Amino acid sequence: MAGFFEFSMMRLRTDIDQKILAELFYQYLNVEEDFIRELFTNGETQLGRTFVHEPVLSFENALTVLDYERAGEVIRTAKAIGVGLCYCRHRMEHLDRACGAPMDICLTFNTTAASLIRHGVARKMDAAEGMDLLQKAYDHNLVQFGENVRDRVNFICNCCGCCCEAMIAARRFALLHPVHTTNFLPEVAENDCDGCGKCVHVCPVEALGLVSANHPGKPSKKKARLNADICLGCGLCVKACPKKMIKLVLREQRVITPVNGAHRALAAVFGVILGLPPLKRALASGQVKSRYLETLIRRRYS
Repeated sequence: MAGFFEFSMMRLRTDIDQKILAELFYQYLNVEEDFIRELFTNGETQLGRTFVHEPVLSFENALTVLDYERAGEVIRTAKAIGVGLCYCRHRMEHLDRACGAPMDICLTFNTTAASLIRHGVARKMDAAEGMDLLQKAYDHNLVQFGENVRDRVNFICNCCGCCCEAMIAARRFALLHPVHTTNFLPEVAENDCDGCGKCVHVCPVEALGLVSANHPGKPSKKKARLNADICLGCGLCVKACPKKMIKLVLREQRVITPVNGAHRALAAVFGVILGLPPLKRALASGQVKSRYLETLIRRRYS
């Protein structure tokens, strides 16, 4: 039911009571958590992925970022681009809990954009305006969360940590890795960090915190420390650090993005099979008849 929640609130409507919808959606997604947990954590290949904050990339890091890992490249190469209201912040607005981040900033692309534009859910725009919106998202410290595929990405949301479901899910179910990360981690120069806390404040998933600096002459001195297990690698903290004591470094293992939706679905199926007991796993593998799956099983269990 992709879009069931989002499309009903990506524009202002008078034919339905959007306040009641917002209240019901919030209850279903943020209080009764079964659906949202399944949506974001079921399988090993998740619905969405994080795009790195491109302005903070060093020259060396920029060379390692592939085109499909850049939100800007998705915008520049899309066949069609549409923009609609941020469903998450619009929902929170009806609950008097929305932040001050831009509302008209949810981007859709290609066939999805063409359909939403045709039905009046999104407004058509060109690549230049799309890049302007991306810059606005950068200026407001929003995280780019998009479809977890390489080809024909259909959406990129510009997410805040307080309203957006993807970021809330990333915090609530952090150990289940509900959102695929970038290929980077921030590295804090702890010995030089003055503990101002600006990186902590800007992190959308609470991956950074302040701990004691253990300074013999300054017992109250703090420094920032990263929890790498839950970090998305977005890079907002690098931008936020006033003393430039945070830099992005490559993760030890590269994060793989599926080629397309079919590849992502197949990866999810393989993830389920790999988690089965031995006998059921052997039966499922025999039915699928995939050499790739057989190789995965041998590598994991031999």
